[in-house]
Amino acid sequence: MTNRTVRLHRLRRVTSAPGSEPAPRAARGRRGATPKVVALGGGMGLSASLAALRRITGDLTAVVTVADDGGSSGRLREELGVLPPGDLRKALAALCGDDDWGQTWSRVIQHRFQSKGDLHEHAVGNLLIVALWEQLGDHVQALDLVGKLLGAHGRVLPMSAVPLELQALVRGHDPERPDDVDTVRGQATVALTPGEVQSVHLVPHDPPAVPEAVAAVRDADWVVLGPGSWFSSVIPHLLVPELLDALVETKARRILSLNLAPQPGETEGFSPQRHLEVLARHAPKLAFDVVLADQAAVPDLPSLADAAKRLGATVELAPVARPDGAPKHDPELLAAAYDRIFRMHGRIGPWR
Repeated sequence: MTNRTVRLHRLRRVTSAPGSEPAPRAARGRRGATPKVVALGGGMGLSASLAALRRITGDLTAVVTVADDGGSSGRLREELGVLPPGDLRKALAALCGDDDWGQTWSRVIQHRFQSKGDLHEHAVGNLLIVALWEQLGDHVQALDLVGKLLGAHGRVLPMSAVPLELQALVRGHDPERPDDVDTVRGQATVALTPGEVQSVHLVPHDPPAVPEAVAAVRDADWVVLGPGSWFSSVIPHLLVPELLDALVETKARRILSLNLAPQPGETEGFSPQRHLEVLARHAPKLAFDVVLADQAAVPDLPSLADAAKRLGATVELAPVARPDGAPKHDPELLAAAYDRIFRMHGRIGPWR
């Protein structure tokens, strides 16, 4: 596909000519309400999606992976036996508003202590979340309370109420045995593993989902999966049986939002269409309506369109990367892309 200049905020569907892009605003239906949107993922990918979605809907829920075992989260998990709070904290920070209150609290909960003692590199938000878990004995209630304190534009939920270990089958993890398949344990290790990730699974197997997360997916108008670390933040949601059932059975429209570039380690060398293929292997019954990708990140549009078609989806191309060339999503551009998709594709029935 040849490159061409694309006006900012323009989104192109592969089956139709490009059209003009309305200014992002909360998408409204026949009854005037904003759509109910659930975004699933973890880490910076989910944060980017939430920072965009909070600009266009007033009814937003984040469902977050809980398999992190590195950094401050890993230390708290090992010492206290709690869920890893880091990705939950990042999601809450992304939902903070652009006013002084929201931006101040976003910086505070993201702040990391620098010391020569035990507090070194612990994030303030991680400690706050864990303290409330211990005080209230309820993961969801505690996260709702933190969200209220921050003035968060949405709700944050863990995908499971038990800490999970991510394990991957990796071919060539040992360079001296390039054809052997080894088991690699831990999200932090999987994210940076050498070799080729074949599949991932969770320990314990078939973990229970948080009921509020399942209910949110089933009641949504739109579900957004990705962007994010494919094997360690996106696919884990499909390994929680109750959550996968909800994703398959919901009447919501489903968007699969692709990354801007392969991730060194777990998806190094992956094409956009290969991301779709490995996801389909982990959840063969899950279909999508839209695959969203940045135009500059798609060198072979026909192959991506074919892979999307096998998922039941069409491809939407939009400039969603930061203009400075960094491989990060721009919240305003991503918001414009989501907003246009919501309007172009609609949903089954009216907004609530």
